[in-house]
Amino acid sequence: MLTFEEVTLRLPEGFALECLSFALEPGRTTALVGPSGCGKSTVLRLAAALLLPQSGRVSIGSQALTPRNANLLRHHLGYVLQEGGLFPHMTAGENVTLMARHLRWDVSRVHVRLTELLALIHLTPDHMARRPAALSGGERQRVGLARALMLDPALLLLDEPLGALDPIVRHELQRELRQLFRALRKSVLFVTHDIAEAGYLADDLILMRDGRIVQRGSLKELVEAPADAFVADFVGAQRQLADVLAQDEALAEPA
Repeated sequence: MLTFEEVTLRLPEGFALECLSFALEPGRTTALVGPSGCGKSTVLRLAAALLLPQSGRVSIGSQALTPRNANLLRHHLGYVLQEGGLFPHMTAGENVTLMARHLRWDVSRVHVRLTELLALIHLTPDHMARRPAALSGGERQRVGLARALMLDPALLLLDEPLGALDPIVRHELQRELRQLFRALRKSVLFVTHDIAEAGYLADDLILMRDGRIVQRGSLKELVEAPADAFVADFVGAQRQLADVLAQDEALAEPA
């Protein structure tokens, strides 16, 4: 669904990405993890054609992203920012349905899709009538997710979607996202600093450093067989790994 082939992007301060290659498997969730400035969010911007590589190829399906086809291919992906990235002058419902209205969907079709999404994200028509400032952080994040899902894209991109939330709300949304990812079976690529969150939500992890991939695999593989000292140090510095691994083992055991 999403493929990076030898992608290089150099910014004035140095390499953002250097010869980066990976592919997402259809229907699976992949987490990008790594220290600040390693290139995680740059990968998402390239995937959404908000940036273009200086060399290499970024493809959605069989089509390479170019300035000419970027707007059309963006209809096949949903992009979620921290706190949803909502337009403050619009109601939540107007934010969610923005692209559908831009594409001139029939009013009844918009209503049906919005009703489906409200059931998925656990919000009500009353929430849709409010502006973002009148919503909680968790509610704004749910609205941002609904907006990303409005056109039923095959690919979801999420940039630190839970990073600005308090721990209790974050934990609640982690559970909801995990259930949602498994139910929708879309290709998902998300960025997080929290490797425990990555292990909980994702089928596999891509650990980055200085614009390169250091190791790709499950959380268990990164913990038990780190590719180098950096991987061992990065994983070891994170908390809650034992709880995540124990939970994964419990889920894997037959009932």
